[in-house]
Amino acid sequence: MVHHTIRTSSSRAIKASRKINHMNRRFRIVLGALIVGMLASCTTRQPAPTGPREPPPLTTPGPDTAVLGPPVKKTASRWTPVRWSDLPGFSQDNMSEAWNAWIKSCERPMPTVGRLCNDVRRLSLATADEQRGWMQAHLQPYRVEPLDGSSTEGLLTSYYEPLYQASRLPLSGMNVPLYRPPAGVAPKKPWFTRQQMETLPEARAALAGSELMYLADPVDAMVLQIQGSGRMLVTEPSGAQRLVRLGFAATNEQPYKSIGKWLLDRGEVRDATWPGIKAWIFANPDRTQELLWSNPRVVFFREEPLSELDAQFGPKGAQGVALTPGRSIAVDPGSIPYGAPVWLSTTGPQANLQRLVMAQDTGSAIRGAVRADYFAGWGAEAGEFAGRLKQNLRLWVLWPK
Repeated sequence: MVHHTIRTSSSRAIKASRKINHMNRRFRIVLGALIVGMLASCTTRQPAPTGPREPPPLTTPGPDTAVLGPPVKKTASRWTPVRWSDLPGFSQDNMSEAWNAWIKSCERPMPTVGRLCNDVRRLSLATADEQRGWMQAHLQPYRVEPLDGSSTEGLLTSYYEPLYQASRLPLSGMNVPLYRPPAGVAPKKPWFTRQQMETLPEARAALAGSELMYLADPVDAMVLQIQGSGRMLVTEPSGAQRLVRLGFAATNEQPYKSIGKWLLDRGEVRDATWPGIKAWIFANPDRTQELLWSNPRVVFFREEPLSELDAQFGPKGAQGVALTPGRSIAVDPGSIPYGAPVWLSTTGPQANLQRLVMAQDTGSAIRGAVRADYFAGWGAEAGEFAGRLKQNLRLWVLWPK
């Protein structure tokens, strides 16, 4: 390998070094100017802030003296505009409880009322008076009436979420099955009746393999189907227990027949509340099957996990959001749309209530203009309340202006 040597004179090297030093000084001057310019640019051209802005001040409602418009007709009701002073107890309600239910409705916002959701969320920590003031400024109350305006009163009943012990396998003394929808069950297609499901071999064969779990009492199974959902403390084959929810999945598309009405029509009872029905069953155990078969409708369920958070709310209603005890009602959607805030008033031996509730559910027996089913919660105490509540009702829809 041949090495080549580069030769230079010392004077040329000195000149080159001076030239490089001069260039370095010029470079440092230019670089410094650029840095100063960039810093100046940063201080004079700040980016627009991206954080949340302060909410606008709350609107204070003016005097409640505006001219009221004409009634509004719906499919199954008529809405007559009224003044806020016509709502009994409006200034006394604990709005924070209702606001939780309203925020739940905003998880599945419905047309028209859904545009209120930003304000509803913003007001979640406001005082009750601030929430009332916002409602008065943005909503118009309408009294709900039948289409012919014949009466302003209707019927309030109540429902709840039962809590039962269950077994994953059939056991002695716990062998009443609850089913998921079997093959062949479809909307608007009548399937076997309750009696046929228990007596016909072809119906029993169609149900085989659809068992979810088993209860001890056929009356409890009927109650669960009427309520539409329930909480089950189920014992697994391993012996472990866990809490799950059974939610409504489908029906056999047979008509619902009230067992209470069946007893009344035959003069068997004068009290057709659940306590009255249970007393009759206790006195007539040999006729329990006859009573249950009088209702041909059967509900099929789906199993849902029940987390600690889920357990604080009820099952999902027809709107698709979890129900809030004491603040969710089932309505006829032809009278009141899902997601609507509603003012409810009832007085009677079981309850005196004047409060804000949310229309979040419906039911096969909930039909008519002034008709509601009040979600009481879950467990035995809620069941006792729901089983007895049957009294007068007045409703007002609170609709965006």
